[in-house]
Amino acid sequence: MKVTMTVNGRPMSAETEGRTLLSSFLRDGLGLTGTHVGCDTTQCGACTVHVDGEPVKSCTVLAQDVAGKSVTTTIEGMANKDGSLSVIQQAFQDHHGLQCGFCTPGMVMISAALLNEKPNPTEEEVRHYLKGNICRCTGYHNIVKAVMAAAGADSRKLAAE
Repeated sequence: MKVTMTVNGRPMSAETEGRTLLSSFLRDGLGLTGTHVGCDTTQCGACTVHVDGEPVKSCTVLAQDVAGKSVTTTIEGMANKDGSLSVIQQAFQDHHGLQCGFCTPGMVMISAALLNEKPNPTEEEVRHYLKGNICRCTGYHNIVKAVMAAAGADSRKLAAE
């Protein structure tokens, strides 16, 4: 079957099986490897993307169920139009909110969702919001620092429109 959706602001289509997960469709069908797959059970959050502006763990959503919707992925979709890093991506880099980098795409996407919903969260709110995403390297300290730093920046620049 052919599945069409808007991905990072561009209409995209690919042939796929009906049982294909959104994460696999993005990575294998469209060649957008910025979305990571860690557990296939929604526990780690590495595959988090935005579907119509809402965070979704793409390893448990069928690509066909997202047909016609708008999907934003991490590296490919969060950068500014000129290719520079978005505020949240830059904050993760500046505050070393990553280590091995495996969880980073999901952490960036869930952090952007939090800051779009609540531009000035407390540290406790950041930690609560990140609870559904697992990082095995950093202990979350620098991730929280990055999110708090991004919150202090112009939140309208979190994601390219």
